[in-house]
Amino acid sequence: MTRLEAKPESIDIDLKRSVFIIVDMQNAFAKPGGMLDLFGADISGAASVIQVNQQLINAARKAGVEIIYLAMTYKADLSDAGSPASPNYHKELGLKLMREKPEHTGKLLIDGTWDWQIVDELSPKDGEMLIRKPRYSGFVGTNLDSYLRAKNIRNLFLTGITTNVCVESTGRDAFFAEYWPILIEDAVNHTGPDYCGAATLWNFENIFGWVTNSKKVLAALQQGSVNP
Repeated sequence: MTRLEAKPESIDIDLKRSVFIIVDMQNAFAKPGGMLDLFGADISGAASVIQVNQQLINAARKAGVEIIYLAMTYKADLSDAGSPASPNYHKELGLKLMREKPEHTGKLLIDGTWDWQIVDELSPKDGEMLIRKPRYSGFVGTNLDSYLRAKNIRNLFLTGITTNVCVESTGRDAFFAEYWPILIEDAVNHTGPDYCGAATLWNFENIFGWVTNSKKVLAALQQGSVNP
């Protein structure tokens, strides 16, 4: 067991039963010209989050801790996006932009497009899992839960974009499914006013899990490496 400094209290973690969940670190959410940028959201915090994720991913690989990438995405025919009867059809930003601005049709969050791809700085390596998800939570419409249970995973280190939407949705569902979610506060970036990100951090510290930072996670990885 490895001791991880976190809020509201430090916890013991077994790195052999831990994974990193890298949530939606895609061009859509992190790069100029991506879906969030086109929508008019402030993505200025994404560059530093990419750098922090680089450090964490490299350290996790070295320590032998598995990395799972999530990617918000739809099939080209939008058959998994939801009909007008679905709230996702009406609320998800990419779908709304493609309806409102025809020049973006087929280009936002669609399988295989630039917008959909994980940013180059964090590209998955051969053998690392990339799970496509058609809703905010990584547990909805995916095999994430069955995969984690088959590997007897307990601790989920959560990073990515956006803090208060897809990261929070995935972390909440993880808590409900009896996993231990650990949010890495400098490895996530929110959308909307700053209080949106602050609310998610409060929720995880006090209700849904634990909050820590990359420095403390890197120390834990170095201390408890799975690799000999």
